[in-house]
Amino acid sequence: MIGEVDIYGVYLPAALVLMLVAYLFCLVVTRVFDRVGLYRFVWHRSIFDLAIYVIVLGVVVIVSHRLIP
Repeated sequence: MIGEVDIYGVYLPAALVLMLVAYLFCLVVTRVFDRVGLYRFVWHRSIFDLAIYVIVLGVVVIVSHRLIP
């Protein structure tokens, strides 16, 4: 994986880009969980959301490493 991503002359750390992608996916997952009613079974929603974000971030990092040689 490269260390920086060039977006119109602005260099951003690759980790920041991956974190933004994971955040967008996490928003979708959170909305689905809310609509399904999963949060009725969760003790602390903020901690659960943080755990979901960390899991999604891990998946995004693993997928990005597999896609970018």
